[in-house]
Amino acid sequence: MNGSRITAVGHYQPARVLTNEDLAELVDTSDEWITSRVGIRTRHIAGPDEPVDELAAHAAAKALAAAGLTPEDIDLVLVATSTAVDRSPNMAARVAARLGIPSPAVMDLNVVCAGFTHALATADHAVRAGGATRVLVIGADKMSEVTDWTDRTTCVLVGDGAGAAVVEAAEETAIGPVLWGSVPEMGHAVRIEGTPARFAQEGQSVYRWATTKLPAIARKACERAGITPEDLAAVVLHQANLRIIEPLAGKIGAVNAVIARDVVESGNTSAASIPMALSKLVERGEISTGDRVLLFGFGGNLSYAGQVIHCP
Repeated sequence: MNGSRITAVGHYQPARVLTNEDLAELVDTSDEWITSRVGIRTRHIAGPDEPVDELAAHAAAKALAAAGLTPEDIDLVLVATSTAVDRSPNMAARVAARLGIPSPAVMDLNVVCAGFTHALATADHAVRAGGATRVLVIGADKMSEVTDWTDRTTCVLVGDGAGAAVVEAAEETAIGPVLWGSVPEMGHAVRIEGTPARFAQEGQSVYRWATTKLPAIARKACERAGITPEDLAAVVLHQANLRIIEPLAGKIGAVNAVIARDVVESGNTSAASIPMALSKLVERGEISTGDRVLLFGFGGNLSYAGQVIHCP
């Protein structure tokens, strides 16, 4: 075995749904204002008794079941999150404990909105290097906990949830080479900082960067996989804002692809957004096993990471 592949995916969202009309009762906003500027209509919000690792464990359990595996089969757990409250035990260790995984390596990765695609690349590298055989890769964030609910520029954006993938060793790799990087000098454009930690961003700077700089980088991820954008069956971008997703997807040139627009019903769920959107496309049958899909995360640190995968 000298390759890796995603064999199953799963996702989870809290039961509580917060609509634009609900937000209009909290801050000076309206459904028309929100949908015209960010394209979001609803988002799921976790309760105080639903920590990040619980969201992550629910999504991971679904992915495990879809793969036909048991907790004992997993030897590495990676959790991408930027909303963990505690430093130790980390989210990966807590997920492993919740699921009863006996002795995995456990690591958290904090690359904010690009966290899942960084974690997926890390899993791919670990499997191909022989350091792991089956990996749970999870993106999970509870953005509601780091949001100022009196700030209408940010509270309308966020949601909570988790998505997961099982990565296994394979004879040939079905996870393309990652293209990743960052613009550290612009890292202040997306922030979760302070005490208590609060999410803030410079929306126009992020929009200009995403729609002008990232299309060429995403196309280069396709080149590394040996395909053209026209070969893609689907494009799953970080679900930041519909006004970013649609122009970015258009400039990539994936004219035959389904474009994930889960942001409309889920909001910006940071590291959870890509695996959740991918899992929903698979669940609805909008993409088929073996289809080539571009995953492309971007955001905090002004970091990015993307790769072409074969749909499980």
